[in-house]
Amino acid sequence: MKPTTLEAYEHFVYNLREIFPSIQSSTLRIIRTGPDSERLVGIVTFPHNIHLDVAELVDFDAGYFEILQYGYVVWQHDERLYWYDSQEHPHDSTLASTHPHHKHIPPDIKHHRIPAPGLSFTEPNLIFLIREVEQLLST
Repeated sequence: MKPTTLEAYEHFVYNLREIFPSIQSSTLRIIRTGPDSERLVGIVTFPHNIHLDVAELVDFDAGYFEILQYGYVVWQHDERLYWYDSQEHPHDSTLASTHPHHKHIPPDIKHHRIPAPGLSFTEPNLIFLIREVEQLLST
């Protein structure tokens, strides 16, 4: 699913529960920041008190879908299980294969980073993230 307009991305976001029945609720909301840009923020809730916090800055200014910046955090109850962010770490050679996309995982979740080949700036990341949570639910 590669949206061609902001409206198409909005339709996708606001209909996630139809695509993924595992979603119990969603507070995702799109805030227009300009004629061709928006912020996506909110929480997607799953069974077993798992929730996904989402923050994206999305732009269509160049004529195509582009995520300029993101942060995604997966929680269970009050425990942060892992997170993704697009902050660059150019001096960490272990992340070069997916630069700047990476995942923070335990132990030492703040400093323990691994490559994140499932994330993109040019495709919606929500599909990958929700499927990853669904895998977590099935274990």
